[in-house]
Amino acid sequence: KQGRFDLADGGTLFLDEIGDMSLNAQAKVLRALQEGKITRVGADKDINVDVRVIAATNKDLLKEVDAKNFRLDLYHRISVILIHVPSLNDRRDDIPTLVDQFLEDICTDYGIAKKTISEEALKLLKEYDWTGNIRELRNVVERLVILSGKEITVEDIKSYVMPI
Repeated sequence: KQGRFDLADGGTLFLDEIGDMSLNAQAKVLRALQEGKITRVGADKDINVDVRVIAATNKDLLKEVDAKNFRLDLYHRISVILIHVPSLNDRRDDIPTLVDQFLEDICTDYGIAKKTISEEALKLLKEYDWTGNIRELRNVVERLVILSGKEITVEDIKSYVMPI
């Protein structure tokens, strides 16, 4: 069976949460990147691959290196271009745009008319502590789409997002 690197040959592979990858898996990724070779599970011959990797993590990989949870050689291999995306709490002005897009996407997925959100409800969402960042925001918007009426209100936010 073809693996991810095999399937991405000649293209780009996105590795999400690379900071959670086991040391054994890190060694295999490093080999694929350095040598351009992989070995399928159960196979005895190498396959050449040409893959560009984009990796993401919510961890400080240098701290993970110090803690012996991440390979320094892999860190250097994947850190050609580093892009730091600030947490949602550090860019609260993006929340209205993200909520609007999530409302559109989620309502389309559910086959319902796009719901609206009151300015007061949006203000509460901007004040919320988004420890889960954009993933948490999307899940909250989906919950609100499911449980709210045509317009998401302050009462909905208080009931389904910030219960007291």
